[in-house]
This record gives sequence, C-alpha cells and structure tokens, in this order.
Amino acid sequence: MPEVAARLPDGIATVAVRLTTDEELRRLNHDFAGNDEVTDVLSFPGSEQHLGDLAVSWPAAARQAGEFGHADQTEVALLCVHGLLHLAGWDHESVAEQREMTRLTVAALELSKVRLAPGRL
Repeated sequence: MPEVAARLPDGIATVAVRLTTDEELRRLNHDFAGNDEVTDVLSFPGSEQHLGDLAVSWPAAARQAGEFGHADQTEVALLCVHGLLHLAGWDHESVAEQREMTRLTVAALELSKVRLAPGRL
C-alpha cells in the first residue's frame, strides 16, 4: 500500500504493542485524552524510527470478536492496524476519513490474510 509506505520513515521502523486490561485502557484514555471510559485501542506517537506505541485491551478485543463472530486474534490484528494508521497520521473524524481508514484497514488485513467477519467494518 503505497500511501501507507509514503508516511513511514525510511529503513526499519518499530511499533510497540501492549496487550493489557480494560482498566489500564480506561486509565490511559483518561490520563492522555481526558476521556474517562474504556476503549479498545490507543495510539501514542513516537519519533524518528519508532512510530509509537499501541495499547490494546485484550478483554475489549475478546468481547468485540465474540460480538462479530471472528477469532480474538483477528480483532487484535484489526485494532493494531487501526492504531498503526493513527500513528501514520490518519484519523476518522469525518465520514470521508472514516471511509479511507476502513479501506486501508481492510487492504492491510487482506495482505496479511486476515479475514474479518461480515459486517465488522
């Protein structure tokens, strides 16, 4: 996906992923975004070759996987791609931005042979 590659640094880039609890995601969401609620994934920008850090709530991923009917690992992959796109500068504030993030997410997951349950995105 050239549009993603164009936003990545040259050479090797890193992303740290932390699988954690709903409680930690709620605390991080409160402390860094001012939202006192649980969320499924948060992204924290890095610098230079380190794109940043992702925090993923494993319980939220498991709940969402059950709701949509695919494996927990599939949901975690989706959340990681979503977070990575945020680190690369995409957002979903408008309908057009949301469509673009969905398109890029589906394309990235397809490259990895990850198949979402119908209706997930």
